[in-house]
Amino acid sequence: MSVTTPKARETSGGLWETVKIIVQALILALVVRTFLFQPFSIPSGSMEDTLLIGDYLLVSKYSYGYSHFSFPLSPDFFEGRVFGREPERGDVVVFKLPRDTKVDYIKRVIGFPGDRIQMRGGLLYINDVPVERERLPDIVRQEPFGGTTNITRWRETLPNGVSYETLDLSPNGFSDNTGVYEVPEGHYFMMGDNRDNSTDSRFQTGPTAVGFVPFENLVGRAEFIFFSVDQDASAWQFWRWPWTVRFDRLFNGL
Repeated sequence: MSVTTPKARETSGGLWETVKIIVQALILALVVRTFLFQPFSIPSGSMEDTLLIGDYLLVSKYSYGYSHFSFPLSPDFFEGRVFGREPERGDVVVFKLPRDTKVDYIKRVIGFPGDRIQMRGGLLYINDVPVERERLPDIVRQEPFGGTTNITRWRETLPNGVSYETLDLSPNGFSDNTGVYEVPEGHYFMMGDNRDNSTDSRFQTGPTAVGFVPFENLVGRAEFIFFSVDQDASAWQFWRWPWTVRFDRLFNGL
Protein backbone atom coordinates (compact mmCIF):
# COMPACT_ATOMS: atom_id res chain seq x y z
CA MET A 1 0.00 0.00 0.00
CA SER A 2 1.37 3.38 -1.00
CA VAL A 3 1.06 6.52 1.07
CA THR A 4 1.35 10.22 0.22
CA THR A 5 3.03 12.57 2.65
CA PRO A 6 1.47 15.95 3.43
CA LYS A 7 4.41 17.64 1.72
CA ALA A 8 3.87 15.61 -1.48
CA ARG A 9 0.15 16.39 -1.45
CA GLU A 10 0.96 20.07 -1.03
CA THR A 11 3.38 19.97 -3.95
CA SER A 12 0.87 18.10 -6.13
CA GLY A 13 -1.89 20.55 -5.24
CA GLY A 14 0.34 23.54 -6.00
CA LEU A 15 1.29 22.07 -9.37
CA TRP A 16 -2.35 21.44 -10.24
CA GLU A 17 -3.29 25.01 -9.30
CA THR A 18 -0.49 26.31 -11.56
CA VAL A 19 -1.74 24.15 -14.46
CA LYS A 20 -5.31 25.42 -13.95
CA ILE A 21 -4.14 29.04 -13.97
CA ILE A 22 -2.18 28.49 -17.19
CA VAL A 23 -5.14 26.77 -18.88
CA GLN A 24 -7.53 29.51 -17.78
CA ALA A 25 -5.14 32.18 -19.07
CA LEU A 26 -4.86 30.40 -22.44
CA ILE A 27 -8.64 30.12 -22.74
CA LEU A 28 -9.05 33.80 -21.87
CA ALA A 29 -6.41 34.78 -24.44
CA LEU A 30 -8.16 32.65 -27.08
CA VAL A 31 -11.53 34.26 -26.33
CA VAL A 32 -10.06 37.77 -26.48
CA ARG A 33 -8.21 37.02 -29.74
CA THR A 34 -11.24 35.43 -31.38
CA PHE A 35 -14.03 37.75 -30.31
CA LEU A 36 -12.49 41.05 -29.20
CA PHE A 37 -9.00 42.11 -30.32
CA GLN A 38 -6.09 40.62 -32.24
CA PRO A 39 -2.63 42.19 -32.57
CA PHE A 40 -0.95 42.56 -35.96
CA SER A 41 2.39 43.95 -37.09
CA ILE A 42 3.10 45.89 -40.28
CA PRO A 43 5.73 44.26 -42.53
CA SER A 44 5.49 46.53 -45.61
CA GLY A 45 5.11 50.17 -46.63
CA SER A 46 1.86 49.86 -48.60
CA MET A 47 -0.09 51.96 -46.06
CA GLU A 48 2.53 54.68 -45.45
CA ASP A 49 2.37 57.18 -43.89
CA THR A 50 -0.73 55.98 -42.03
CA LEU A 51 1.04 52.77 -41.03
CA LEU A 52 4.80 52.27 -41.02
CA ILE A 53 6.95 49.16 -41.07
CA GLY A 54 7.46 48.29 -37.41
CA ASP A 55 4.02 49.44 -36.23
CA TYR A 56 2.05 47.05 -34.01
CA LEU A 57 -1.70 47.57 -33.92
CA LEU A 58 -4.85 46.17 -32.38
CA VAL A 59 -7.68 45.06 -34.66
CA SER A 60 -11.23 44.81 -33.33
CA LYS A 61 -12.70 41.43 -34.29
CA TYR A 62 -16.30 42.39 -33.45
CA SER A 63 -16.58 45.44 -35.73
CA TYR A 64 -18.00 43.56 -38.73
CA GLY A 65 -19.29 40.45 -36.98
CA TYR A 66 -17.67 37.05 -37.27
CA SER A 67 -16.89 34.64 -40.08
CA HIS A 68 -14.95 31.40 -39.93
CA PHE A 69 -11.85 33.54 -40.62
CA SER A 70 -12.32 35.06 -37.16
CA PHE A 71 -11.17 31.83 -35.54
CA PRO A 72 -7.62 30.49 -35.24
CA LEU A 73 -6.74 28.28 -38.23
CA SER A 74 -9.98 29.48 -39.95
CA PRO A 75 -11.95 26.22 -39.56
CA ASP A 76 -14.53 26.07 -42.35
CA PHE A 77 -17.54 25.10 -40.24
CA PHE A 78 -19.95 27.82 -41.42
CA GLU A 79 -20.39 30.31 -44.25
CA GLY A 80 -21.10 34.04 -44.25
CA ARG A 81 -20.99 36.22 -41.15
CA VAL A 82 -22.68 36.17 -37.77
CA PHE A 83 -23.74 39.58 -36.40
CA GLY A 84 -22.42 41.01 -39.68
CA ARG A 85 -22.10 44.77 -40.04
CA GLU A 86 -20.77 46.55 -43.11
CA PRO A 87 -17.55 48.56 -42.84
CA GLU A 88 -17.55 52.30 -43.28
CA ARG A 89 -15.95 53.78 -46.36
CA GLY A 90 -12.41 54.70 -45.34
CA ASP A 91 -12.01 52.07 -42.62
CA VAL A 92 -8.55 50.50 -42.35
CA VAL A 93 -9.27 46.78 -42.50
CA VAL A 94 -7.37 43.52 -42.06
CA PHE A 95 -8.65 40.83 -44.43
CA LYS A 96 -7.74 37.42 -45.77
CA LEU A 97 -6.24 37.58 -49.24
CA PRO A 98 -8.83 36.02 -51.59
CA ARG A 99 -6.32 33.98 -53.60
CA ASP A 100 -4.54 32.70 -50.47
CA THR A 101 -6.56 32.93 -47.29
CA LYS A 102 -3.56 32.01 -45.15
CA VAL A 103 -2.24 35.54 -45.83
CA ASP A 104 -3.47 38.65 -43.98
CA TYR A 105 -3.54 42.01 -45.80
CA ILE A 106 -4.33 45.47 -44.48
CA LYS A 107 -5.79 48.19 -46.71
CA ARG A 108 -8.40 50.94 -46.71
CA VAL A 109 -12.00 50.33 -47.81
CA ILE A 110 -12.60 52.51 -50.86
CA GLY A 111 -15.40 50.88 -52.88
CA PHE A 112 -18.71 49.28 -51.89
CA PRO A 113 -20.88 46.80 -53.77
CA GLY A 114 -22.23 48.48 -56.91
CA ASP A 115 -19.60 51.26 -56.93
CA ARG A 116 -17.51 52.14 -59.96
CA ILE A 117 -13.89 52.82 -59.04
CA GLN A 118 -11.23 54.27 -61.32
CA MET A 119 -7.86 56.01 -61.18
CA ARG A 120 -7.23 58.82 -63.68
CA GLY A 121 -3.89 60.58 -63.60
CA GLY A 122 -3.38 59.49 -60.00
CA LEU A 123 -6.76 60.89 -58.92
CA LEU A 124 -9.35 58.54 -57.43
CA TYR A 125 -12.86 58.53 -58.91
CA ILE A 126 -15.85 56.95 -57.17
CA ASN A 127 -18.93 56.59 -59.36
CA ASP A 128 -17.42 59.01 -61.91
CA VAL A 129 -16.92 61.74 -59.28
CA PRO A 130 -13.35 62.74 -58.39
CA VAL A 131 -12.50 62.40 -54.71
CA GLU A 132 -11.57 65.68 -53.07
CA ARG A 133 -7.88 66.01 -52.33
CA GLU A 134 -5.53 68.72 -51.05
CA ARG A 135 -1.80 68.98 -51.70
CA LEU A 136 0.28 68.82 -48.53
CA PRO A 137 3.97 69.67 -48.04
CA ASP A 138 6.28 67.03 -49.49
CA ILE A 139 7.89 64.45 -47.26
CA VAL A 140 11.68 64.73 -47.40
CA ARG A 141 13.42 61.42 -46.78
CA GLN A 142 17.07 60.71 -46.27
CA GLU A 143 18.56 58.12 -48.61
CA PRO A 144 20.69 55.34 -47.05
CA PHE A 145 23.82 56.46 -48.94
CA GLY A 146 23.30 60.21 -48.72
CA GLY A 147 21.03 62.70 -50.42
CA THR A 148 17.29 63.23 -50.03
CA THR A 149 14.09 62.35 -51.86
CA ASN A 150 10.93 64.46 -51.99
CA ILE A 151 7.69 62.47 -51.88
CA THR A 152 4.42 64.06 -52.95
CA ARG A 153 1.73 63.93 -50.29
CA TRP A 154 -2.03 64.53 -50.51
CA ARG A 155 -4.93 64.70 -48.08
CA GLU A 156 -7.80 62.74 -49.59
CA THR A 157 -11.41 63.09 -48.37
CA LEU A 158 -13.99 60.45 -49.23
CA PRO A 159 -17.67 61.25 -49.89
CA ASN A 160 -18.59 60.34 -46.29
CA GLY A 161 -16.05 62.83 -44.91
CA VAL A 162 -13.32 60.37 -43.89
CA SER A 163 -9.96 62.06 -44.49
CA TYR A 164 -6.44 60.60 -44.60
CA GLU A 165 -3.07 61.15 -46.23
CA THR A 166 -1.79 59.39 -49.33
CA LEU A 167 1.66 59.24 -50.91
CA ASP A 168 2.44 59.60 -54.61
CA LEU A 169 5.91 58.21 -55.24
CA SER A 170 5.68 58.65 -59.01
CA PRO A 171 3.51 61.12 -60.97
CA ASN A 172 2.81 58.47 -63.61
CA GLY A 173 2.87 55.27 -61.63
CA PHE A 174 1.84 51.89 -62.98
CA SER A 175 -1.63 52.06 -61.41
CA ASP A 176 -2.28 55.80 -61.71
CA ASN A 177 -4.51 55.20 -64.74
CA THR A 178 -6.87 52.26 -64.74
CA GLY A 179 -10.07 51.02 -66.28
CA VAL A 180 -13.33 51.15 -64.37
CA TYR A 181 -13.72 48.55 -61.63
CA GLU A 182 -17.34 47.63 -60.93
CA VAL A 183 -17.52 46.22 -57.41
CA PRO A 184 -19.70 43.07 -57.32
CA GLU A 185 -22.33 42.30 -54.71
CA GLY A 186 -20.93 41.13 -51.40
CA HIS A 187 -17.42 42.47 -52.13
CA TYR A 188 -15.28 45.54 -51.40
CA PHE A 189 -12.57 47.47 -53.20
CA MET A 190 -9.43 47.98 -51.11
CA MET A 191 -6.53 50.37 -51.68
CA GLY A 192 -3.30 51.21 -49.88
CA ASP A 193 -2.49 54.80 -48.92
CA ASN A 194 0.96 54.50 -50.50
CA ARG A 195 -0.59 54.44 -53.96
CA ASP A 196 2.48 53.57 -56.03
CA ASN A 197 3.70 50.91 -53.61
CA SER A 198 0.53 48.97 -52.84
CA THR A 199 -0.70 45.69 -54.28
CA ASP A 200 -4.44 46.06 -53.79
CA SER A 201 -7.79 45.67 -55.55
CA ARG A 202 -6.45 47.45 -58.63
CA PHE A 203 -4.58 44.21 -59.33
CA GLN A 204 -7.21 41.76 -60.52
CA THR A 205 -5.21 39.01 -62.21
CA GLY A 206 -1.83 37.33 -62.03
CA PRO A 207 0.31 35.97 -59.20
CA THR A 208 0.06 39.19 -57.17
CA ALA A 209 -3.70 39.67 -57.63
CA VAL A 210 -5.80 40.94 -54.74
CA GLY A 211 -9.03 41.66 -56.60
CA PHE A 212 -12.34 42.39 -54.94
CA VAL A 213 -12.49 41.26 -51.31
CA PRO A 214 -15.51 39.22 -50.15
CA PHE A 215 -17.31 40.42 -47.02
CA GLU A 216 -16.60 37.02 -45.46
CA ASN A 217 -12.83 37.64 -45.71
CA LEU A 218 -12.83 40.70 -43.44
CA VAL A 219 -11.00 39.93 -40.18
CA GLY A 220 -11.52 43.23 -38.39
CA ARG A 221 -10.97 46.97 -38.21
CA ALA A 222 -7.62 48.47 -37.26
CA GLU A 223 -8.20 50.60 -34.16
CA PHE A 224 -4.90 52.00 -32.88
CA ILE A 225 -1.13 51.53 -32.80
CA PHE A 226 -0.04 50.16 -29.43
CA PHE A 227 3.69 49.85 -30.16
CA SER A 228 6.12 50.99 -32.84
CA VAL A 229 9.82 50.54 -33.50
CA ASP A 230 12.14 51.65 -36.29
CA GLN A 231 11.91 49.37 -39.29
CA ASP A 232 15.50 48.20 -38.87
CA ALA A 233 14.81 47.14 -35.25
CA SER A 234 12.82 44.32 -33.65
CA ALA A 235 10.25 44.68 -30.90
CA TRP A 236 11.92 41.96 -28.80
CA GLN A 237 15.19 43.91 -28.64
CA PHE A 238 14.08 45.71 -25.49
CA TRP A 239 17.60 46.92 -24.71
CA ARG A 240 17.37 49.15 -27.83
CA TRP A 241 13.95 50.62 -27.00
CA PRO A 242 15.17 53.99 -25.73
CA TRP A 243 16.50 54.67 -29.24
CA THR A 244 14.28 52.58 -31.53
CA VAL A 245 10.76 53.06 -30.12
CA ARG A 246 8.75 55.67 -32.06
CA PHE A 247 7.07 57.21 -29.02
CA ASP A 248 5.12 59.74 -31.10
CA ARG A 249 3.18 56.88 -32.73
CA LEU A 250 2.12 55.05 -29.58
CA PHE A 251 -1.67 54.84 -29.13
CA ASN A 252 -2.39 56.75 -32.33
CA GLY A 253 -5.92 55.98 -33.52
CA LEU A 254 -6.63 54.86 -37.10
